[in-house]
Amino acid sequence: MTQPSPLSRVQDGIAWITLNRPEQRNALDVPTLRNLLALLDAHEADAAVRVIVLTGEGRSFCAGADLAEWAEAEARGELETYGWTETAHALMRRLHGLDKPTIAAVNGTAVGAGMDLSLCCDFRIAGASARFKAGYTGMAYCPDAGASWHLPRLIGSEAAKRLLFLDELWNAERALNAGLVGEVVADEQLLEHVGEFAARLAAGPTFAFAQTKRLMRDGAARTLAQQLEAEQAAGLLCGRSEDAAEALRAVAEKRSPQFKGR
Repeated sequence: MTQPSPLSRVQDGIAWITLNRPEQRNALDVPTLRNLLALLDAHEADAAVRVIVLTGEGRSFCAGADLAEWAEAEARGELETYGWTETAHALMRRLHGLDKPTIAAVNGTAVGAGMDLSLCCDFRIAGASARFKAGYTGMAYCPDAGASWHLPRLIGSEAAKRLLFLDELWNAERALNAGLVGEVVADEQLLEHVGEFAARLAAGPTFAFAQTKRLMRDGAARTLAQQLEAEQAAGLLCGRSEDAAEALRAVAEKRSPQFKGR
């Protein structure tokens, strides 16, 4: 029996979401997009989940849009109406807008919307065999899932244009040097390393993380004065949190704090 894609499990405060279409290199068809969106909604609402990790089954992280589904929709005359773009955009907005920390554990290739999926995460940790490719201009297409927004902010305008215009294939080392990923580890150590990193985040003050994420997401559209006002308001919320009270107790008692994310 074919297992659904994606798979999900929660362990020790970490939600692991695994794209599970290895024969299709974990390509994103509409059902997969919808399932991912539903999982993100469920994990964001679950107080037991403090960190979300996204990875792929097999040798690919994600090959992007499912071109077979695309071709079938075009043959039916439904290319612009079969729902891929709208659902993909909803997913990218949701993933980028989550309050909880997110990590992309990039195993193998991340192409097109698959690369964009990783760009929506807070952290990208790549296996040594990871490869990144925009894939759009190679199909005489332009970015359609957020790459034109994320890439200039992550790696700068010229590097983003090189990756997008020339459709270059970047290996993990080049992605690291450009700032596209934060770490590269041996393939066989990827999930263990990501698990350890996620555990550090899960043990942290996730309420403060959420406020920090909101400040960083919205800051580019504000003046410094506006951002300082937003920081003050967010700081008041953090100061009233249980985690802040616990941090003060821990200092007084000379121990490590035990944060609950509230």
